[in-house]
Amino acid sequence: MKTTKLSRGRSVNTLGWLLVCGGLTAALGAQAAEATAAADAKSLEEKLEAYSNWIEFSAGGLTLDGNRGAFQQRQQIRRRVFGGMEDFHYQRDLGKKVTLLMDGRVLFDNQDYKARLEITKEDVGFLRGGLTYYRTWDDGSGGFFRPTEGWYDLYDDALALDRGEIWVEGGLRLKKLPHLTLKYTHQMREGLKSSTSWGYVHPYGLGPVRGIVPSFYDIDEERDIWQADLRHTVGKFTLGAGVRYDRSDLDNARKMRQWPGEAADRRVTQRETVRSEAWSAHAFVESQLHKKLFFSTGYGYTTLDSDVGGSRIYGNDYDVQFVPALASGLGFYGLSGGSQLKDHVANLNLMYNPWPNWTLVPSFRLQRTGMDSEAWYFQTGVGPVTPVSARSEREVLDLAEQLELRYTGLTNWVFYARGEWMQGEGDLTEIGAAFPLPVNHYVEDTRFGQKYTVGVNWYASRRVTLDAQYYRKMRSTDYEHLVDSTANDPLSANRYPGFIAGQDFTTDDVNARLTLRPHQKVTLVTRYDYQISTVDTKPVNEAGLPEVESGRMTSHVLAQNITYVPWSRLYLQGGFNVVFSKTETPASSFTQAVLEARNNYWSASATVGWVVDDKTDLQTTYFYYRAFDNYSDNSAFGVPYGANAREHAVTAGLTRRLRDNIRLALKYGFFTHRDATAGGRNDFDAHMVYSSLQIRF
Repeated sequence: MKTTKLSRGRSVNTLGWLLVCGGLTAALGAQAAEATAAADAKSLEEKLEAYSNWIEFSAGGLTLDGNRGAFQQRQQIRRRVFGGMEDFHYQRDLGKKVTLLMDGRVLFDNQDYKARLEITKEDVGFLRGGLTYYRTWDDGSGGFFRPTEGWYDLYDDALALDRGEIWVEGGLRLKKLPHLTLKYTHQMREGLKSSTSWGYVHPYGLGPVRGIVPSFYDIDEERDIWQADLRHTVGKFTLGAGVRYDRSDLDNARKMRQWPGEAADRRVTQRETVRSEAWSAHAFVESQLHKKLFFSTGYGYTTLDSDVGGSRIYGNDYDVQFVPALASGLGFYGLSGGSQLKDHVANLNLMYNPWPNWTLVPSFRLQRTGMDSEAWYFQTGVGPVTPVSARSEREVLDLAEQLELRYTGLTNWVFYARGEWMQGEGDLTEIGAAFPLPVNHYVEDTRFGQKYTVGVNWYASRRVTLDAQYYRKMRSTDYEHLVDSTANDPLSANRYPGFIAGQDFTTDDVNARLTLRPHQKVTLVTRYDYQISTVDTKPVNEAGLPEVESGRMTSHVLAQNITYVPWSRLYLQGGFNVVFSKTETPASSFTQAVLEARNNYWSASATVGWVVDDKTDLQTTYFYYRAFDNYSDNSAFGVPYGANAREHAVTAGLTRRLRDNIRLALKYGFFTHRDATAGGRNDFDAHMVYSSLQIRF
């Protein structure tokens, strides 16, 4: 394993130190240090090349003052003590052209495990497999209602979700024979994660209803994947084919609390089960037909069959049977149904060089998708149980084309332009005995999309490079509702589902990246991105309403980074990012319960690295984050949203090379977070200490 740039300089002779410390001939001292550092780095790399294997142990712990769930979600570190074997790598030759490779990681209490084993025989094939198991943390807190300091702690909001994967793969790589690869993968997810579908409560005791009660997902998912791929080259043509079988079993539940502390207090369990099987097959051909022409084409087919089930039950506890006397909202049980999907995709790609420095890349893609689904369930509420059924069918046909042109005829310049087009049509049938009114709907839709991109890369000199790009993306969808069981006139109380006659989406984006090296020791990188997107919606004529701009999203992103290396043993890096993002809708002009969405924030970071001597490195970092001008206290009309938080993080690390093949590292970190949106309930301060020992052999 090669050393990083942090460890380039290892020792400076005594004369060099005396010259620097005495202030004599600073330029000469710097040159001597750089020459010695380069020689030391080369010597160290030569020594480490003899150690191709390593094992690294680590241990850490932290103290936390504040909300555990918020900290673990933000830093993805478990509270208290953790540690184990952080990294293990071993490889050796077992015989002629036979190689063994092993990698692993075992971190207890952080629930982080990984193993990989591979045996390869050159010109014959390989067999490898492994497993991965790790945990992600989540914060399950709910909303905050400022007028009454409303905040609900109904369970431990420090949630965790475990993810795992086991896989085995084998391949034959015999000369002059097709290359065959077989692979099996098993994946799983199990645990709890937060949901923003919050429950209702009267935060005043009486008065307006607010949805601020926390809820969570109880997840249990498994998935098995079998794959087989074949690849062979015959003359100028490379042929490939593959099949895949994917089976999944999902049993998830969203668990909510409605009206806690009130007479109507209920726990709600909305269970969703999905069992699916998917088969897919693909084939492709690619060839360098001519020195100026490269060709590829492919076809894929997928069929998916799913069975669904579930319920939404109100009761005195979670995961209980339906009891009519305890029903306090619209629910259902006995859901049964399924869906089938068939998908065909074909594409054709060419890369043509008609003249020197010119590249033309046309491509085509045709996709046809058919879907049908049906479901039955019993709807529950405060009245009698009602049987409900629904059925839908969907057909979609899309044709997409792309044409890219690139020119490199000017020294240090690259110009490119790209056009993308999509034409599509489809139809949708919806039939259902739904409550309170039945649905009978048939609609045909047509779609047309365009995207045009132009850009330039300019390598002005070794010290100046510029990348600039602009694109405009447009998409228009028109709906013709041939059958609609609901009226859409101004007096209608129900306009679903045939209310929208068309929608237009438009996005303009300008982005640029400028890299400057005004001095051999200084590098500046500046990035800017401006994007504006609009959504225009046209209702059907019967509604008597005009076309409106139903959404406008505006974003500005500015980033600046600087790297300064004043001395071979010292480097400094810094940067900041500023983001202004806003989404506007007409709803905010009609009601104060809906506000413009804002996502404005800025962040800054700084890193200082110092190679103290030939065995010791120091590094310290600082990070700051601030969300601003997002939060509006409209609690009199709705639930206030919008991030209003700030965060500081400071770390300091020491690396000491005890021997050429033994390295000891120590690290300290301090993290502080303040979240005004949650009324301070998600604030935390944390101190972390971490150490690692790496032994190479």
